[in-house]
Amino acid sequence: MDLGLDGKLALVSGSTAGIGLAIATTLAQEGARVIVNGRTQAAVDRVLAQLRSVVHSEVLGFAGDLGRADVANELARKHPEVDILVNNLGIFEPKPFEEISDADWVRFFEMNVLSGARLARLYLPRMRRVDWGRIIFISSESGVQIPVEMIHYGVTKTAQLAISRGLAEAVAGTRITVNCVLPGPTKSRGVGDFVDSLAKASGKTFEEFEAEFFEKARPTSLIKRFASPEEIASLVAYVASPRASATTGAALRADGGVIKSAF
Repeated sequence: MDLGLDGKLALVSGSTAGIGLAIATTLAQEGARVIVNGRTQAAVDRVLAQLRSVVHSEVLGFAGDLGRADVANELARKHPEVDILVNNLGIFEPKPFEEISDADWVRFFEMNVLSGARLARLYLPRMRRVDWGRIIFISSESGVQIPVEMIHYGVTKTAQLAISRGLAEAVAGTRITVNCVLPGPTKSRGVGDFVDSLAKASGKTFEEFEAEFFEKARPTSLIKRFASPEEIASLVAYVASPRASATTGAALRADGGVIKSAF
């Protein structure tokens, strides 16, 4: 299926590794022009070289922390005509609730929630002018089933669901869609490194730790494994496309069935 993304300009925040990189790669493979974002110029340059060797569409780069308002404003000035905004930037950190400080709560909110809300605010006026756009928040199954081991993370993912639905209501009747994609446990770079370290510390292989994790920590998973970033990216690419014009205001699950609900 041709997704009709040729020539569309997509910004994927936090896209030098993991799910973000997979999304940027998939969109570029589908013909979209893509802006890759990471904190450092070295990381951005590495990904640009990687992508330019395998895709024919234009790939651009922007280095900077999009959790900061001044950096987001600079990005919008440099690249004002974004058609597709994928708010993937985010952080996670397992921590007992009693140890989550006020500073932690603020840091997680600014990075996981405010960064995406700010970028949506910056790019929405242009989408309204041309009457077309896609805004996608990469939330998580943790926004529905709050993980006891990182409650602050789960709360920020719930907030993304609220922003997405509210913004979809705000653009009702236009050709702009706003959606959330909810990955389940995914073997992104951060999660993979974290799981590898836990597995080694317990004297287990990754596969043994994975089986135990889905038996004890995520028993409702139907696929019984970590998803790959590419599996998440496939759904995002469709939602970003003109083909998904009737899909808006939705929380779209790529969670491997972890959320135990038919709806």
